[in-house]
Amino acid sequence: MTIDPARLRAAYETARDQLLAERDRSGHWIGELSASALSTATAASALAVVLRLGDEQYPRAQLQFQIDRAVEWIARHQNPDGGWGDTDKSLSNIATTMLVRAAFHLAGVADRYAEELGRAERYIEAQGGIAGLRRRYGKDKTFAVPILTNCALAGLVSWREVPRLPFELACLPHRLLGMLRIPVVSYAIPALVAIGQARHLHGRPPNPITRLVRDLMLERSLAIVERMQPDSGGFLEATPLTSFVVMSLAATGRAGHPVVRRGVEFLLRSVRDEGAWPIDTNLATWVTTLAINALASAGENVASAGCLDWLLGCQHRRVHPFTGAEPGGWGWTDLSGAVPDADDTAGALLALAHLRDGTSVQSRAALDLAALQGVLWLRGLQNRDGGWPTFSRGWGALPFDRSGVDLTAHALRALHRWRDLAAASLPASFTMFDGTHDDLVRIFRAGLTKTIARGLAYLARHQRLDGSWVPLWFGNQYEPGEENRVYGTARALQAYRDLDLMDADPARRGLAWLVAHQAADGSWGGCAGDGKGPPGAVSSVEETALAVEALLPARSHASVQHALNKGLTWLVETVERGAHRVASPIGLYFAKLWYYERLYPHVFTVSALGRALSGL
Repeated sequence: MTIDPARLRAAYETARDQLLAERDRSGHWIGELSASALSTATAASALAVVLRLGDEQYPRAQLQFQIDRAVEWIARHQNPDGGWGDTDKSLSNIATTMLVRAAFHLAGVADRYAEELGRAERYIEAQGGIAGLRRRYGKDKTFAVPILTNCALAGLVSWREVPRLPFELACLPHRLLGMLRIPVVSYAIPALVAIGQARHLHGRPPNPITRLVRDLMLERSLAIVERMQPDSGGFLEATPLTSFVVMSLAATGRAGHPVVRRGVEFLLRSVRDEGAWPIDTNLATWVTTLAINALASAGENVASAGCLDWLLGCQHRRVHPFTGAEPGGWGWTDLSGAVPDADDTAGALLALAHLRDGTSVQSRAALDLAALQGVLWLRGLQNRDGGWPTFSRGWGALPFDRSGVDLTAHALRALHRWRDLAAASLPASFTMFDGTHDDLVRIFRAGLTKTIARGLAYLARHQRLDGSWVPLWFGNQYEPGEENRVYGTARALQAYRDLDLMDADPARRGLAWLVAHQAADGSWGGCAGDGKGPPGAVSSVEETALAVEALLPARSHASVQHALNKGLTWLVETVERGAHRVASPIGLYFAKLWYYERLYPHVFTVSALGRALSGL
């Protein structure tokens, strides 16, 4: 069946107009992250510890009010199996369930919710308890240790169960920390210090030298955390990370410390009307660049969106205190807790390329300079393996610090798009160079060409034997290992598309995998095509839209045509019944925490239908 072009256009225009209506007054998109039982539990625990140990300067009635609302919201969202998932659409997991149990005890409501806690206890026991938690995270202590600390503060586990963290290492230069391969990821230094200190002060180590060193490093390492705390008070704008820092420091007798006070202010300011917290404040920069790039893919005049100045203002202009990143990159939000990263920088660069046309000469000069700085920043982040990490080059001990397929594919698209544009905009005085400007341009382009070739080699090496790719920052809760091969494969294929390499062997194999893993109804996701999904496994708008967009460049191939038409029909029908804005929990945040973003399905649908329409 071939989709009717009139239906396709009508569906696209409906989705496009709705997406444009989602902008705020300044012309950019903010989106909305799902409320999170995990975030809400950690925030409730942090506020409860501060309420118990803090001084009278805290708004005690307000703290109690928010704690009560939080536990009521959490209780309403318990899953039938007795556990809790990270969102209201997530399957239960032992991490969130243990955090919820701790929050109820710290809030002093265990008796009131005895029935809910009884079901939770049975779920935790069935999952293996502490041993099950450790199995979930393996060698990565980024989240397992904070969970156990939260439970220890609630009196549910012994402090002996909480591993000691070498918080004194935070006093070393950031680049050296990456070489030491500490057991927490690069973005968790504040938690390393706060939790490490809490564990230290609740049972000093028997080794006298270690004990002395850590005693001496208490104030110095805490001063580093204070310098890292953003103006908003929220580390990374993330509720869990901020909550762990607040509860750990408060539990060591420092509830009045400025870090704790600012953290509490962040938590009180970021709570939702329903009494819950999201995993992060927002992903405004990320969803704005996704929206701009989606609209531009259909030929829309995105320069009229009016958000160029806002996007340029999101670029980081100084060395970042959190990761030591040089100026030039973009983070996921315009708020102070953001950290520049590969994915958001790549998205911003692609958006700037689309916004470039139709801008004034003066605006174009500012845009080109920002893009040039972004290109250099992104190129400098490339790892020795040819791939791109999230935040810091060379941190490779733990999963979320390693190179990622999705990050690498996105970076390749951005660098390819700007290879000629950035070279042409190089000012003659850009760097010390003994030669003509033409020579400088030639060398710059050659360097980017080599960078791109290394990135392509990384993608080829990390393609699985079945033809799929697995991303770093997205998952599927119904897939084995919670991997999202549809997302990873689609994102990799977008890089091959933009670089005009769809006839390359990796691209052909990726296309074949997508075609083979389409569900009978034309959608993708939820183990579609495998027949291995558990009861309740469903396809998603996000994955289906991404798969359709990835298949579009090969629409002339007989093996792709049928799958593409079925996928487009599914998407069009989804828009027609108004279901294209139903989000699925495919997003993975730090430490493998699940979320969904309200704009993801909408944006991805606009991108897929727009590209399909422009290709007719």
